[in-house]
Amino acid sequence: MSKISAEKLNTELAKNTVSPVYLLTGEDVYRKNLAIQKIREVLHPDDFNSYQSEADKADLGEVLALANTAPVFSENRLVVLTGIEKLRKDPKEALIRYLDNPLPTTTLVLTHNDAKKMKTEKVLAEVCSDAGRVVSFDELKKDELNAWVRQKMQEKGLQPDFDSVDLLCESIGGELNALENEIEKLSLYTADRADKHITKPDVLACIGFSKEENPFELSNAITACNKNRAVQLVDKLVDDGEEPVSILSKMTFPILKMARIKRLSQAGMAPAEILRAAGLMYWESRLVNQARLFPSQSHFLSALNRIIEADAAFKSSTSSDPKILLKGILLTLFSK
Repeated sequence: MSKISAEKLNTELAKNTVSPVYLLTGEDVYRKNLAIQKIREVLHPDDFNSYQSEADKADLGEVLALANTAPVFSENRLVVLTGIEKLRKDPKEALIRYLDNPLPTTTLVLTHNDAKKMKTEKVLAEVCSDAGRVVSFDELKKDELNAWVRQKMQEKGLQPDFDSVDLLCESIGGELNALENEIEKLSLYTADRADKHITKPDVLACIGFSKEENPFELSNAITACNKNRAVQLVDKLVDDGEEPVSILSKMTFPILKMARIKRLSQAGMAPAEILRAAGLMYWESRLVNQARLFPSQSHFLSALNRIIEADAAFKSSTSSDPKILLKGILLTLFSK
């Protein structure tokens, strides 16, 4: 057998085709759990022929003995062992010995949740590939994540526009469990509405913000190098009663992020390399272009000193006017 995609696995399971071994890799635990559920639905194991445990909490000797035991009054046995990246050397070697000759009537499902460590698990990957299927569940990126969110929203009868999908992904990230919870909240939020079109204000309301309280507006103004808008937002946030130290945090993160992107860009790195090196999500690719307009290193360092001074002042309660300190950072950063 071989390494296959998640889509290929779904196709095989839809045809009730099951392998004796599955190694589910990647960091998308949500889709792995769905795959395990589908395997379980195909096999229909009863309590006598079903076992599931986290690898570091199981007695691996007992687990492998169970996997080597014929099913009781059934055609199949299902054994699920999650988080095998936590196994120590000796238990892992025992597991590999079983995988060299797995029992055909047992379906052993293994999950490995550490993508970096998995790259060193060549023997494990090879033996699983020979015995069954190795399936990668990397976190959805770019258009895949947007398509997944759009599909889930449409399954709920919702009709999202492109901006609302982008905002939901930007707010929540690539964690599918969290995204599904937010989509359920949107469904409940619009339950009494005849119009099921979803817009940005709907998303903001469901994640706990009004349109006027967009949590990304100040960050977006800074990354877009829009000094005037950023200063206006600082005024508004202070007037609305937000803690100065909280506003400072909202300012500091995008400033540090843009300074790092600019530094990587000036080092000659390609946009795709910058995204990876800076730990950016796909929807932040626009920042690579925007970083060209970001102030120089000397302006950044001067603003950084102002940030340190403001932080010390806010925490010691010695500052008289938070607006002066906060806007001073922006004026120093974007001075010409």
